[in-house]
Amino acid sequence: SGGLGFDGSSNIDANVSVGSIWGIWKVKEKYKNVTTVEEATACIMQPGVDLVSAGYAMYGSATNLVMTVGNSVDCFTLDASIGEFILTQANLRIPPRRPIYSVNEGNERLWHPWFKNYIKHLKYNTRKPYSLRYIGSMVADVHRTILYGGIFCYPNDAKTINGKLRLLYEAAPIALIIEKAGGKAVTGDGRILEVTPTKLHQRCPVYLGSSDEVDLLMTFKNKEEKRAAEDKNTTSKL
Repeated sequence: SGGLGFDGSSNIDANVSVGSIWGIWKVKEKYKNVTTVEEATACIMQPGVDLVSAGYAMYGSATNLVMTVGNSVDCFTLDASIGEFILTQANLRIPPRRPIYSVNEGNERLWHPWFKNYIKHLKYNTRKPYSLRYIGSMVADVHRTILYGGIFCYPNDAKTINGKLRLLYEAAPIALIIEKAGGKAVTGDGRILEVTPTKLHQRCPVYLGSSDEVDLLMTFKNKEEKRAAEDKNTTSKL
């Protein structure tokens, strides 16, 4: 079973890179003979750790196909003269750290305090300010992050309580690619790949990229949770 999502469609008229994301899960034995839509939906309600393959195609100045079948992450480029994809970058590895962040800062007023503090830290409290790189097409932003390092964030906020990106056909397939390339991909409460979907179009927060950058982000989330727990304990003793 599998899913295919089209990413960045709002950017097509602006000639910005867009892409297709896909994931493939192994059909479980009890769903070998699917006959209804309900059975097909139930069949695909699997966590990302059960993915056997994932990838994306990116359509821009070149057409790239980036994929994993569970081991390395490889990049292929379409050679239009022969109509085939040629392996151009084998075993892609995300740098462990890079001072680049990618997020839609137009939503800052909606962010949770811990995430505001994290972005403020990147901009004002590091030895060298981080560079902001945001295309607005997840495939393009993720592709850059894989090649150059950094962190891509699409947090949940006051408006999108559960996040905006879809778990099954956006977040989970990309998370598999990121992890297989040596990076990390989390929701803020754990690995994206460990989330078991309960709805077909379920959404989740997404933070992914260089392992050290994701770890830094999580220190701010953990501080907020620790502070909230301490405040709760103080209140209960009053």
